[in-house]
Amino acid sequence: MDFAFLFKGIAIGFAIAVPVGPIGAICIGRTLSEGRAAGLASGLGAATADAAFASVAAFGITAVSDALVDHSDPFRLAGGLFLCFLALRMALVTPPQAAVVPSRGGLVSAYASTFLLTLTNPLTILSFAAVFAGLDIVSEGGRTAPAVALVAGVFAGSSAWWLVLSGGVGALRSRLGLRALRSARLLSAVVIGGFGVAALASLAL
Repeated sequence: MDFAFLFKGIAIGFAIAVPVGPIGAICIGRTLSEGRAAGLASGLGAATADAAFASVAAFGITAVSDALVDHSDPFRLAGGLFLCFLALRMALVTPPQAAVVPSRGGLVSAYASTFLLTLTNPLTILSFAAVFAGLDIVSEGGRTAPAVALVAGVFAGSSAWWLVLSGGVGALRSRLGLRALRSARLLSAVVIGGFGVAALASLAL
């Protein structure tokens, strides 16, 4: 294991995950509704997708990256519609006063939904490709070990952010009353819906 590249990957994964986006809003909304486990499962789905994109970029699989970028419009359409659906469902369901214990199926669903949703933004590959090219670590000529370490680091760094976010929101949840929980959930739904509308509107540009 190349620890230098592992630590670089952790920093990259954390930095890419931190900016507020639709996945962050989903993680917050689900943590408020169902507790930390559901929020963390949602974040780990995104972290897995980030690692998949990082693998494509780090190993220089240009055929895959080119195909995904060339067909980005259908992905954006699917992602935008799914975000709107999630926003509507989140807005219509009243959160319980106490955090529920999600079932294994519920956690798998939370993980899978954000994994697939993150994959609908294949342009993320370009971000990883640009960073990795700057670090000169695209896997060529037997440089597989650094690439593997980097991808592992990206997953670990991204996961660390989702652990921090779901843990922080979970701690805040315990201090909120039912009215505040409803307001926070509605705000999350509005933000998620806004991202969905923006994704759909971008198709017309």
